[in-house]
Amino acid sequence: MATTSLRRTAAEVPKKNALSKSMRLLYVYALATGAIFTFMCYWDGIFMSYTGPATFLAFGLMTLMILPTAFVYAEFSTMLPSAGSCLVFNTVGLNKHMGFWSAWLIMCAWIAVPAAGVLGIIDWINYQFGLNCTGWEAVGVGAVILVLWFILSIYKNVVAGKVQTFMLFAGIGGIAVCSLMFFFSGHWSILNFSNFFASSNNALYGGSFASTGIAWIVGCSFMITPYFGFETVPAMVEEGDFPIKDQKKAILGSVLTCGAIYALFYFALAGAMPWAELTNNGDCHPFISFEALEYCFGPNIALFVFVMGIVGVVFPIGTSVLGFWYSGVRMIYAMGRQNFLPKIFAKTNKYSQPVIPSVLILVVSVAFLAMQEIRSFFDLMAFACALCYVITTVSSLVTDKKHPDWERPYKCSKILKALSLVFMAVIAVFCTIGIGSTTWIGFAGYMAVGLALWLFMIMYEWKRKKVWMKTPEGDKEF
Repeated sequence: MATTSLRRTAAEVPKKNALSKSMRLLYVYALATGAIFTFMCYWDGIFMSYTGPATFLAFGLMTLMILPTAFVYAEFSTMLPSAGSCLVFNTVGLNKHMGFWSAWLIMCAWIAVPAAGVLGIIDWINYQFGLNCTGWEAVGVGAVILVLWFILSIYKNVVAGKVQTFMLFAGIGGIAVCSLMFFFSGHWSILNFSNFFASSNNALYGGSFASTGIAWIVGCSFMITPYFGFETVPAMVEEGDFPIKDQKKAILGSVLTCGAIYALFYFALAGAMPWAELTNNGDCHPFISFEALEYCFGPNIALFVFVMGIVGVVFPIGTSVLGFWYSGVRMIYAMGRQNFLPKIFAKTNKYSQPVIPSVLILVVSVAFLAMQEIRSFFDLMAFACALCYVITTVSSLVTDKKHPDWERPYKCSKILKALSLVFMAVIAVFCTIGIGSTTWIGFAGYMAVGLALWLFMIMYEWKRKKVWMKTPEGDKEF
């Protein structure tokens, strides 16, 4: 590894292809929180099926378990403020191979979100209006929706930030009102928590007491899926117009905000109906929140159910997809700029938005949409994120040893880093227990594409040119 001159690295990216510094801290917070603010009233059936009436507890525990990793990212993102997040962190801390593979893993989760989100919107339209938009018809409608997100992604990022902020706070407000309605419906009862650790995974383990605990822990491990997204803040670091140290506010604030909302809403929902009736004995079907509203208030609640479809399904999906689309684009942009991919991926338009990465995400999202296997997406995201977080935490510990003198505007303690490593490793292990064959096949195919690209870079591209990163010691080749 050798220090290079600025002319050979940063200067290779013309200013016309640089990202624009126009994102306020509120917009970055909204994009990150919106990315985490999961498909609240769509994946509700999966959450409640996996972890039963104790779903609120699963979210509380996962909030505590994800916070150490969020602290790790808060330190890294202020020490190495460059688009690319784990690509940058793990290349500098470990090597370019770990940088590549951690980026590929997190991209597995990020790129799956647009397709999963479109399926959610189409399923809601079918549910709300009694349509039967399925198969290739659904793919066609979904492709149109994806094109709208694509157009928004290549326009001014301030516009995306404003749209995200509106949808996020409208969604949070709707979820808060719905929670209060469950509490004061007259149907909410602590007796509905009697089968506290029920889990749809229980059938896999024979139903004994010990097995029930394992089944619930497996389900709880998958709850990492609603939390990944705080790492979108480092992906947008080059576009922020605020002090670099304030990034931690967006990262930690997004995790705490969503954790509180998740716990409140699913505590309210679980008490509204008996678990077996609410989830049809854990079959993971969506929109159980709407079914609970109808159970508590009758047919007169139809208009409110429609409104909740907008603020509890469409808006959370819209915020989540936009946040991850933006992050995925910037990851690919960074890979193109720093010689992990061809330079064409680093070109930007007149609004300082990378275009080719957006086109790539659009194409991959349409391909994923054709799979139409939402539960596989959910499980895949959890496993890929946990592995990426393990690598990033190891990189943080190694960086502490290699570069203790580097300035860290935000300092994460070694105790928190150790907790992050343990928690994420445990989550990854329990995810492997619960993942089905369909998910493994999809994951293997995705990793095979990454393997082919990685080998191509090793055998051809990296022999001709090195990857490079900005560090506190200047630009370095790896």
